[in-house]
Amino acid sequence: MEGLSFLWEGILSITPQQLVMYAVGIILIWLAIKKEYEPSLLLPMGFGAILVNIPGSSAINQMMEGVGETHGIIQWLFETGIEASEAFPLLLFIGIGAMIDFGPLLSNPKMFLFGAAAQFGIFFTIVFAVLLGFDMKDAASIGIIGAADGPTSILVSQVLKSNYIGPIAVAAYSYMALVPIIQPLAIKAVTTKKERMIRMPYTGGEVSKAMRIAFPIIVTFIAGFVAPDSISLVGMIMFGNLIRECGVLHSLSDTAQNGLANLITLLLGITISFSMRADQFVQPTTILIMLLGLFAFVFDTIGGCLLAKFINLFSKQKINPMIGAAGISAFPMSARVVQKLGLSEDPTNHLLMHAIGANVSGQIASAVAGGIILGFFR
Repeated sequence: MEGLSFLWEGILSITPQQLVMYAVGIILIWLAIKKEYEPSLLLPMGFGAILVNIPGSSAINQMMEGVGETHGIIQWLFETGIEASEAFPLLLFIGIGAMIDFGPLLSNPKMFLFGAAAQFGIFFTIVFAVLLGFDMKDAASIGIIGAADGPTSILVSQVLKSNYIGPIAVAAYSYMALVPIIQPLAIKAVTTKKERMIRMPYTGGEVSKAMRIAFPIIVTFIAGFVAPDSISLVGMIMFGNLIRECGVLHSLSDTAQNGLANLITLLLGITISFSMRADQFVQPTTILIMLLGLFAFVFDTIGGCLLAKFINLFSKQKINPMIGAAGISAFPMSARVVQKLGLSEDPTNHLLMHAIGANVSGQIASAVAGGIILGFFR
């Protein structure tokens, strides 16, 4: 009977805002399991949203005999791995770098342009968010959602001490998961069927091992001199890629791609739920942030497409504008979307290698964009 009494008291202490967060958590878990949208991220985020919103949750605060009140596991992970050192997002970048093959980009360097153009929505959204009344640092943190790069969004919003880390993280990872739904709509809005049928035979040559090894080192130097605040982001990606390409660290490369990336993704997903507590998350501004994040994401896609259309005005060898849309950081989902759209218009038109080149360029560009934002607004 006493246990039932405690249960009933706990149920009665639940607030309407906490009920909303339970629904958010269940929706994220459903999307992860049923729809398989970024399950490694959305599932721990969804479960964490439930954990931190249970009244008196020991995942946030707990009483220990002889010690008194102390931080629970999720708060401790957040303060250690994100707030104090930004370690989790940066360690994840090592795994991401180890997964990326920059060969398609190196064999077709003009794809660098589309990685840069597909960051347009970030800066456009920052201006728009400021006009809507957001503090400059919050606006900058919201704008980076457009990169479709969850770790960068978390890192930037944390370093800038944004008041909306939770909504920003949820928006960033949600839009990463929804790339196959959102991007085709944005692409078709600014391209014609004829443009989507442009054929681009892949003529990229073999990239030497020396070039593959030199590339991450050169990029680190360039990013460091151009945007020093980006070096922690870009440097970790390039370090991971150097491990992959050097040819003498096979086991470490496998560990970075699998063990490290999976572990950090798991911890990052459940840790960021600390910022999803009902009193912080259930606010009108959360909906506005989600809409602004969608705005940034869509205009990043459009920016890449429009650059390709602009280049085609002066070029004899036409570029399929959909390639520009792959310049966002959502790797390799965005490239697959472009390939699928290309095949739907012409079953013999294979755009994947071009799209992969633009997509990996977007990985670098989003990290540089994050560093530029930190340099301006920190």
